Amino acid sequence: MINILFSGNSKVVDGVITCMLSIFKRSDTKEAFRFYIYTMDITRIKPEYTSITKEEVAYLDSIAKSYNSDNEVIRVDVTDIYEKEFAYCPNEMAYCSPYTLLRLFADIVPDMPDKLLYLDIDLLFNRDIRLLYDIDVEGYEYAAARDHYGKYLINPNYVNAGVLLFNLKEMKKTGLLVKARELIKTKKLTFADQSAIIRSTTKKKMLPQKFNDQKFLWKSTVVRHFSKRLFYLPYPHTDNIKQWMVSKVHKTFRYYQFDDILYEYIYLKKKFENEVKSQEMDL
Repeated sequence: MINILFSGNSKVVDGVITCMLSIFKRSDTKEAFRFYIYTMDITRIKPEYTSITKEEVAYLDSIAKSYNSDNEVIRVDVTDIYEKEFAYCPNEMAYCSPYTLLRLFADIVPDMPDKLLYLDIDLLFNRDIRLLYDIDVEGYEYAAARDHYGKYLINPNYVNAGVLLFNLKEMKKTGLLVKARELIKTKKLTFADQSAIIRSTTKKKMLPQKFNDQKFLWKSTVVRHFSKRLFYLPYPHTDNIKQWMVSKVHKTFRYYQFDDILYEYIYLKKKFENEVKSQEMDL
């Protein structure tokens, strides 16, 4: 079983669909996938911070099963854990949503596998996932690639936490996530969970940039991460183009390699929306 972790609310559905499709369409494996989605209801902060619905997860599960009947998508509500650990902490209103903090619970959520691939939802696989998942992390807490900008501006080995191959057994031994949670609870950090993970690391395995390419797409690229990036033309500016913004992916990046994934995503998203409307009309 290949175990993958996402986190978020209903806003991650577009990313999860496209990321899953890229895995299925670019990987040559008969082994089943188990996708965990950590979610929570934290509407005390913002009204839109509701958990991903059971209906949405059921639809994601049906997509996964259409590729392999043994695939599954599992919704894990960690609201109680979050409120106990992080309620009103200094990083609750960090640069990104509190949902990014949920991966820090991987060691205390029951029955999680020892090897677990955490993925941000704004990425696509360009090559077989096994090139990444099969990397040996024995003796390491996790494996990760360098952050495209951080390796120049902060530290040559500063990693991007959007793709993390966890060795939970080792992380529990060293207490990495325990230390990271303590930092989140007590110190205001520039990049919240990413900073907490990096500061708490004892031993990490550095991966080539192709496993988390945040700026370019090469033939060798395994994971293309659609994170916010700097553009120099027509004037210096940043933009946050995600893979489900199909027109921008075509116009700005001139990527057409992912069209089989993105067009299926458009079809599946519309199909789900129509099913929801139909159900609402029947009520």
